[in-house]
Amino acid sequence: MKTATLSVLLAGTLAAGFLGGAWYNQRGAVSAASLSGRSVLYWVDPMHPAYKSDKPGTAPDCGMQLEPVYRDGGQSTPRLRASSPSGVLNISSEGQRLSGVEVAPAETTAGTSKLHLYGRVAPDENSVHRVDVGIDGFVREISTVTTGSQVRRDQWLATFSAPETRSPIQGYLVAVELLERARKDSEVPGAIELATASVRQAEERLMTLGMSSVQIEEIRQMRQIPPSIKVTAPADGFVLARNISMGQKFARGDELYRIADLRRVWVLADVFGAEAEHVKPGAFADVSVPGRATSFRARVSSDVRPQFDGYSQSVKLRLEVDNPRFVLRPEMFVDVDLLVTLPPSIAVPVDAVVDSGLKKTVFVERSAGVFEPRQVETGWRFGGRVQIVEGLAAGDRVVVAGTFLLDAERRLRLATSAASLR
Repeated sequence: MKTATLSVLLAGTLAAGFLGGAWYNQRGAVSAASLSGRSVLYWVDPMHPAYKSDKPGTAPDCGMQLEPVYRDGGQSTPRLRASSPSGVLNISSEGQRLSGVEVAPAETTAGTSKLHLYGRVAPDENSVHRVDVGIDGFVREISTVTTGSQVRRDQWLATFSAPETRSPIQGYLVAVELLERARKDSEVPGAIELATASVRQAEERLMTLGMSSVQIEEIRQMRQIPPSIKVTAPADGFVLARNISMGQKFARGDELYRIADLRRVWVLADVFGAEAEHVKPGAFADVSVPGRATSFRARVSSDVRPQFDGYSQSVKLRLEVDNPRFVLRPEMFVDVDLLVTLPPSIAVPVDAVVDSGLKKTVFVERSAGVFEPRQVETGWRFGGRVQIVEGLAAGDRVVVAGTFLLDAERRLRLATSAASLR
């Protein structure tokens, strides 16, 4: 019983001591402000001035002691101090180190720069072959070729039957017979030319129906009407689509296969805003597949100007790439590093510019530890750097890191000064 009583008394004593210490610290902070004879508006985190509190204490994010902001515009922290209503900041070397402020000179950039884009592989439209037939029919046999298979020219793909093909084949055999007779009987002027034209016309009709040149030659040699028509690949390439199956009925003009030669492909990439103005036809680029070390040399098409995409409001570039090992496949996403020629101009890192939407501001170091906000006009933006059209000169020392912290401090000081005048 005595042990329990002593435990309760000890816990109560510790709690009273803790509360008393907290009250004393807060009282001490308030008393210090009161003894200074200055009226406190609120307390701020010196490392994050956007945080405000109506009482002293510590910052909840970093644990630093909050500093008072007085009605006359002053602040007790020695690291960031505004020296004029225009927003000029005096920052000690220690304050710059703690705040992460870095300064670098504005440079005149010229020559070439890399514009990083994301692209999508597409087959060259000039190498895409659509396989269809000019007559209704039924699929009787089909090969094992499927979507993605590599095929060779004249490779058998499928066989179909159509009774309406009998008459055109008979007409072709008659034309071949007349040509042979004309060659034997050379006494009739122009007979050979007329018979040759008839044979050529009959061959074109059979090819329109879907017959390959190989099967037409077989018919010419055998002089027999085949029971079915063979569909073959029109060129070397990869099957992009197969739209038939065994026993399927198809109509005239239906696409049976789509085949593309992928030894040369296109890469389509989007360029936004003013960056498109610097992309010229014939410019070179490096194309790479994410996760692979292999890269390809590409060239912006010089035959067709870039197309505008109304949906994404971007300019769509077409880059031509040789693809001898077929690494690049349609619909594959790739990285594109486009070489762009830039005119000589002043440029700074993108992080040096504070863009509020209505204006763009940089901080210039006028002297050691003295930073002046300066409004600028920007131009192109490439490779993490932005062009300064107006507001800076080459050699001006500009804040390139910690810019947003300085801007927040400047806004806080100007707001405090305005409040003190009311």
